Amino acid sequence: MSGYFLYHSIGTFPGKEDALRDELARFAAFWSRTDDAQWPTALSLRRDFIDRWRALIDAPTGTLTTAENVTAGLYSVIGSLPERRLRGRRLLVAEDCFPSLHFLLAELAHRCGFTLDTVKLRPGETYVRDDDFVAHWRDDVGVALLTWVTSTASHRCDAGGLIAHGRRMGSIVGVDITQGVGLLPFSVACGADFVVSTSLKWLCGVPGAGVVYVAPSLLADCQPEFRGWFSQDNPFSWDLTKFRLANDARRFDHGTPSILSAVASLPGLRWLAGAGIDTGRAHNRVLTERIIGHARDRGWTIASPPSAEQRGGSVMLGLPQHIDAPSVVAALRSRHLYCDSRGTTLRLSPGVVTAADDVDALCAALDDLLARQ
Repeated sequence: MSGYFLYHSIGTFPGKEDALRDELARFAAFWSRTDDAQWPTALSLRRDFIDRWRALIDAPTGTLTTAENVTAGLYSVIGSLPERRLRGRRLLVAEDCFPSLHFLLAELAHRCGFTLDTVKLRPGETYVRDDDFVAHWRDDVGVALLTWVTSTASHRCDAGGLIAHGRRMGSIVGVDITQGVGLLPFSVACGADFVVSTSLKWLCGVPGAGVVYVAPSLLADCQPEFRGWFSQDNPFSWDLTKFRLANDARRFDHGTPSILSAVASLPGLRWLAGAGIDTGRAHNRVLTERIIGHARDRGWTIASPPSAEQRGGSVMLGLPQHIDAPSVVAALRSRHLYCDSRGTTLRLSPGVVTAADDVDALCAALDDLLARQ
């Protein structure tokens, strides 16, 4: 038995190792040939990756491209916005956003002239409430960055409702969908101006395969400063006096794109397309409810929202302060039960390779370990 509860970090699916090995072997074969087909083949695979991502979130043609990671994608967008959208205005973000994005925004605030306004957690709470975010969101907010599902509590915001409020405030609204996409349905039809994500987590991809989507209504205003030969309609136009940004999402490209990470993420995207999001979501909900029920029976602290409609695919348990979380994670690992912790929070994310017996084994192990400590 191997109980895997790490879909908030690295997703997997049955047969992943073989599928990934085969995909990389095919790449090695064509990339190593002594002919002139390497780049056409590689770029067609990158296009397949982009098209599968577009289908996943209903993005129109020409609105989505690759990025090394979520932070790079966010930088490309923020660094492309007209000065009037940022200077002298506020950029709104929640305290429970992914820290890397906050680190970036805190630095960009100085150079771009905006005030970074971080909506704080209420004392004793584990996620920022939508109502608190809205209370900070007035018409001086140039950009608001939403975290669709948080990595520390699995809180799922009401993206549609928040985006509608942003429209009334005249703000640009971006959404980080990393912790939910692939398990929960998401469509850019919700009105997001831009979206950033990675292909890890529920998409079962590899590091380096991020994406950035920019809505057509915003794209024309964006003049990315992070640019290069792939930012053009024709990357092979090398006249230094005639550089022109592509008229679609390719303007957010820059130097030679990372092909291998996109190729290595195709098996996960293909598997998801075949299995369907609904199947994985239903399986996950059964298992997460099983964990939550056991935790409630034991009186454990549940750091995630009680309602499944306000939750992603993870359950976060708040361990007592006297419990050493890393030692709990290590003890579970010795029993072939795999999860992780952030501070005193235990993060549990069951997916398609996780069985009900794994959940029962996890709960029994936690009963034993917490009783001992």
